[in-house]
Amino acid sequence: MQLRALEIFSDVAQRRSFSKAADAHGISQSAVSQAMHHLEDSLGVQLIDRSTRPLSLTASGEVFHQGLQDVLVRIRRLKDEVLAVASGVSGLLHVASIYSVGLSYMPEAQAEFLKRFPDVEVQIGFGRNEAVLEDVISGQAELGLVSFPRSTKELIAVPWQKEPLKLVCAPQHRLAAKSEVTLQDMNGIEMIGFDQSLELRQMIDARLKELGVKVLVRNEFDNADSLVRAIQASNGIGLLPEAAVRRETAHGSLRVVACRELCMTRPLGIVYRRLQRPSQAGYEFASMLLGRPLEPDREKRSSGHRKSLAESDSSSGTSVVA
Repeated sequence: MQLRALEIFSDVAQRRSFSKAADAHGISQSAVSQAMHHLEDSLGVQLIDRSTRPLSLTASGEVFHQGLQDVLVRIRRLKDEVLAVASGVSGLLHVASIYSVGLSYMPEAQAEFLKRFPDVEVQIGFGRNEAVLEDVISGQAELGLVSFPRSTKELIAVPWQKEPLKLVCAPQHRLAAKSEVTLQDMNGIEMIGFDQSLELRQMIDARLKELGVKVLVRNEFDNADSLVRAIQASNGIGLLPEAAVRRETAHGSLRVVACRELCMTRPLGIVYRRLQRPSQAGYEFASMLLGRPLEPDREKRSSGHRKSLAESDSSSGTSVVA
C-alpha cells in the first residue's frame, strides 16, 4: 500500500466523493478511482460502496478509515520531525497579535511549533489591531495576527479564518436559564461591549441595527479578556469571539446563550511586510497556522530551496489551531 493511496482514501471517505478528493489532490477523478481499486485489491476487501450517492463506506471501509486516521497523523508528525532536523531553521521570531487571538490561540500554536522547530524561539507581543499593524510595518514584528485583515501598499494580508461570535452571560443573568433566546428577548437588554472605536464593535452594532435590535451598552473595553472579566464580575452579558470564552464556557463561569437569528463572524488574518517577505521561520509558523503554504509560489521563486513543512503537509489543509 502506498502512502499516497491511503491519503486519497482518507479524503474520499471524508468528502464522500471521488471528484472532490481528486480536486484536493490535483489529480483526475479516474486516477482516484484507479487508486481506490488498487487499494481494495491489495487488502482483498471492498472499502467503498459505489452504488450510493453520495458514496458511502462499507463496514470494512469504516473500520479501515477510523484506524487510518491515527496512522496518517503519526506519519505527518514523523515527516515534520525529519524535515525540521534537515531544515536547520533557528533563531528568534517576533509575532505581534491582537489580545484575543494571542491569548486564545498562541499557547497551543507555540507548543506545536516548538515540536517542529525546537531551535526557533517565538516571542508573542500583544496589542490592539492598529498597534499590531504598526509593529509589522516598523519591522518590530515579522508577522501580525489581526482581525479584519486588509492588504495595503505596505502590507500583505492573508485570510486565516472566520471566527464565530457568541452571546455569553454570567450564570446569574436572567437569560442564562434559557436554552435559546430570540431577538425580542435581546431587545432593550443592557450589555457589556467592545470599545466603539474597534471595528468589531462597529460590525456588531451594524448587525444588531440591521436586525432591529436595540441594546444598551453600559461598559466598554478595548480587549476581549477585560470584557470577559467584566461580564463575570457584574453578572452581565455580551458578544465575544468564540475562542476568547472557550475556557470560561467549559468551566461554567460563563454560559453560551443560543440565538439562531443572531449569526456573526469575525475575520482573522496574518499580515507581513510587502517589501520584506517572512524568514523561513516566519513562513513555517504562518503556514502552520493556516494549514496551507503562506505563499504557494515561494518554492518556485526560491531556486533549489528545500520543500517546506507546509508544502509537505498541505494536503490536510488543516490549521493546528482553527
